[in-house]
Amino acid sequence: MNLTLGQKAAQIELLILDVDGTLTRGEIILGDEGMELKHFDTRDGLGIAMASQAGIKVAIITGRVSGAVMTRAGELGVKDLFQGSIDKLKVYKSLLKRHNLTDQQVAFVGDDLLDLPVMKRVGLKVAVANASWELKALADYVTLASGGRGAVREVIDLLLGWRETNTSTLLE
Repeated sequence: MNLTLGQKAAQIELLILDVDGTLTRGEIILGDEGMELKHFDTRDGLGIAMASQAGIKVAIITGRVSGAVMTRAGELGVKDLFQGSIDKLKVYKSLLKRHNLTDQQVAFVGDDLLDLPVMKRVGLKVAVANASWELKALADYVTLASGGRGAVREVIDLLLGWRETNTSTLLE
């Protein structure tokens, strides 16, 4: 049975996000001392807080390791943070077990080839506007916004809309 986008979205209990190219623009800025800087969109951050308030768990899986990502995840209350995870499918399977979920209850937002194994499994597959063609071809939804430019917020707004969540009262 082929479900509509809204039917898939209504089942989502866990939203998994990539970082580079999804939560950020994909740029890595290195300072003189080797300190890595990343640019995050504040709209995405507010969206993550809204998703959590609405009962959607949020996890981050990234292939790189960055202090900036750890700091941002902490600010947003994201407890399921996995850095240095080239094998994202292994982490994904552990998240399913930890939260007692099925593939259909998970949405994934990504941008590049390392995200493909997880994208193939989840119930709602989302590629950001700047994603590789392989992810866009597989996606149930391609965002209008690029990664690091509000794409994650766009997905969360859609998820909450499909759940008929009153977003104006979430953060009171």
